Amino acid sequence: MNPDIAPRIRVEIAYALPDRQVILTASVPPDSTAQQAIEASGILLQFPEIDLGKNKIGIFSRLVPLTQTLQAHDRIEIYRPLIADPKAARRERAARAEDEVS
Repeated sequence: MNPDIAPRIRVEIAYALPDRQVILTASVPPDSTAQQAIEASGILLQFPEIDLGKNKIGIFSRLVPLTQTLQAHDRIEIYRPLIADPKAARRERAARAEDEVS
């Protein structure tokens, strides 16, 4: 290996909207954090609504902090905030289904 070239790892950054999904690849130093990879990917420029102070992130569907150290081939997922409380939505669906049966 050429000593002048620092080693890099490849990771993916995924973000999905209701009508569109984007997966970008970033090449970062081995000890990079999830936040550093997200910033290096340029996804924050494409989607200015992403707020890393509010949006949760995960690696392969497991919630992690922005300070999580990455491994090669990790897929960082940026989650959008929930629009509705899942429990309340479930109760509403059950109530509607009950009304339809009656």
